Amino acid sequence: MVLSAGLLLYRTDDVGVQVWIAHMGGPFWRNRPRAWSIPKGIVGADEDPFETARREFAEEIGIAAPDGPVTDLGEVRQASGKRVRVFAVEAPGFTVDQVRSNTAVIELPRGSERFVEVPEVDDARWVSIDEARSMLVAGQVAALDRLPAG
Repeated sequence: MVLSAGLLLYRTDDVGVQVWIAHMGGPFWRNRPRAWSIPKGIVGADEDPFETARREFAEEIGIAAPDGPVTDLGEVRQASGKRVRVFAVEAPGFTVDQVRSNTAVIELPRGSERFVEVPEVDDARWVSIDEARSMLVAGQVAALDRLPAG
């Protein structure tokens, strides 16, 4: 089974805990209610999962992942069966002016032999942990309960 690794940034303020999540790009996700994800990607055969999570964050957000205290939140499993190893990083001062994601080529519509290039991520932002519970793909919600500040 495929293993992905992701980086879940979090911060705590007067209102509570917030997490940094990303909206998946492309037409399939455009109008879906649970189209948000922890920035993540596939771990290669000889790759360290935490280093994969940092690399994927940079590719999907367009800026290097911030340094900060790291907590290994373990694995969550998505409905597709994909396993995601999630690392939390406390990042109270993290900001991004504009998301600059890498792109992927997809066939649209399937079977048409017509290919288009779409961003892997088309938006990312800080949201409250309660908002994230209804925005994240369902299989990733369990990671929110494991946050050190949660």
